[in-house]
Amino acid sequence: MRAVLCKAPGGPETLSIEEVARVKPGPDQVAVTVKAIGLNFFDTLIIKGKYQIKPEMPFSPGGEIAGVVSEAGADVALLKAGDRVMGYIGHGGAREEAIVAARQLSLIPPGLSDEIAAGLSITYGTTLYALKDRARLKPGETLAVLGASGGVGQAAVEIGKLMGAKVIACASSDDKLAFCKSLGADEVLNYQAQNLKDGLRTLRKDGVDVVYDPVGGELTEAAVRALAWGGRHLVIGFAQGEIPKLPLNLVLLKSADILGVFWGAHTEREPGLHRANMDQLLAWAASGQLKPHIHNTYRFEEIDEALKAIAGREVKGKAILVP
Repeated sequence: MRAVLCKAPGGPETLSIEEVARVKPGPDQVAVTVKAIGLNFFDTLIIKGKYQIKPEMPFSPGGEIAGVVSEAGADVALLKAGDRVMGYIGHGGAREEAIVAARQLSLIPPGLSDEIAAGLSITYGTTLYALKDRARLKPGETLAVLGASGGVGQAAVEIGKLMGAKVIACASSDDKLAFCKSLGADEVLNYQAQNLKDGLRTLRKDGVDVVYDPVGGELTEAAVRALAWGGRHLVIGFAQGEIPKLPLNLVLLKSADILGVFWGAHTEREPGLHRANMDQLLAWAASGQLKPHIHNTYRFEEIDEALKAIAGREVKGKAILVP
């Protein structure tokens, strides 16, 4: 079978596509014929050896998949050959067949495409966990989303609206903000054209209740300065590349919370909560309440192009890889 391989740390151009041997699933595993792979910002880091998880090389990137079970291990009771499944697997998805622990997978509802299902686990899973379980976002509260046109940003706009929040989408260009408006954002803010703190304070004099921050860098402190009393700042990631250092007096004076969101560890430490969140996301998507936007679908041979587009923050919504 074909697989995209990372054989040494490097950029997307160093990845190769090679034939590799198929592997039989273990007792608690299933073999999945992969139909679609969701690509994410962390894929640009993991292949460079700059992510917190460093797989043994060679490995395949791609942390979320959708496909069909081709074989189930002897101890697997809830899945069988022919079942359509999706899930977060960490890495190893960019291949024609993946061996996955059965507990990592959920059944895809009828009518939901492989491409949509493949893009739900990480961005939408991270966001539901962040907004529901970490920030405890309440109806009527104000949610400011940084990097709102990207994968997790789109998810935050959509889920924030489903949870009843007033959503301010923040991004770096007017065309990205027009996209956010199409997702249902109540208000938009171009932080390349104006100061983020001043812009948020203009839109909400008393500050915003929750900030969803996958960007980091200089935007983080500006967003914390725009928090309301008792506000919550969600640390999702650092797409800008710089890990910010905050003056903690800002947190003290607002009685605010800085909340880390390590979704990958959450899936291992709180599997019951994770599965419930996945079931909720799949139900929302199947009913049309969530409408994930696929920026583009790329073949294996185009993974270089896909990852460079993600790194350059050109992707609106999700980039999907297909064998």
